[in-house]
Amino acid sequence: MTWTGAFGRACRVLLHAIVRGLALTRISPNVLTFIGLVINIIAAVLFGFANSGNYPRMFLYAGLVIIAAGIFDMVDGRVARATNQVTTFGSFFDSVIDRYSDVALFFGLLVYYARAHSFFYLILVAIVMVSSVMVSYTRARAESLIGSCKVGFMERPERIVLVIIGALFARWGAMAPVLWILAVLSTVTIIHRIAYTYQQTRILDEKAAAEAAARQKVVASEPSKAKPGGQRPQQAGVI
Repeated sequence: MTWTGAFGRACRVLLHAIVRGLALTRISPNVLTFIGLVINIIAAVLFGFANSGNYPRMFLYAGLVIIAAGIFDMVDGRVARATNQVTTFGSFFDSVIDRYSDVALFFGLLVYYARAHSFFYLILVAIVMVSSVMVSYTRARAESLIGSCKVGFMERPERIVLVIIGALFARWGAMAPVLWILAVLSTVTIIHRIAYTYQQTRILDEKAAAEAAARQKVVASEPSKAKPGGQRPQQAGVI
């Protein structure tokens, strides 16, 4: 077994142990989801309180806090399955809280760059914040129309991993390229999903139009059929 395989196995064992321990408490998975949001808000506060003198340390702390929040994000669904508490509302609640967590983290970065008087990166973070929400919205809206829209790369796990990398290595200026990557790839993902949804909806519209035309053809042909047992029209007599 390679060291990467051993590390992955150790992580799975640890995660399973955490899930088993939480399952024994019978805690609601929705509570775990909400705790993850609270922890992400703490990370956002750390971002916001950073300044030019302490930002490497504050960003490092924020990155570690985001990792802790990620643990709750990973275990809430597993705990729900382990305790037979899987509900439709739970899935909805988890998605909503994830959006709040994303916005909270980027809002913390907005505050940091505003206090640092860095207008350019303030705008860049705002673009990343909007695009992160739009990545999720385009998928949710598309799937209400076409059933599935999982195309694109920049999903929430990738965004969180990149933010963690930017925070942990902020001392070496990692956050700036991370924001550029997030802005570009999130926008590409949005465009990809819009194009994919356009293609799929055209197929559905053409299929619906063909079915409607077939139904109209059937309806139009019904009056022309002779009714069984019907009388023939009388012919005029010869005078």
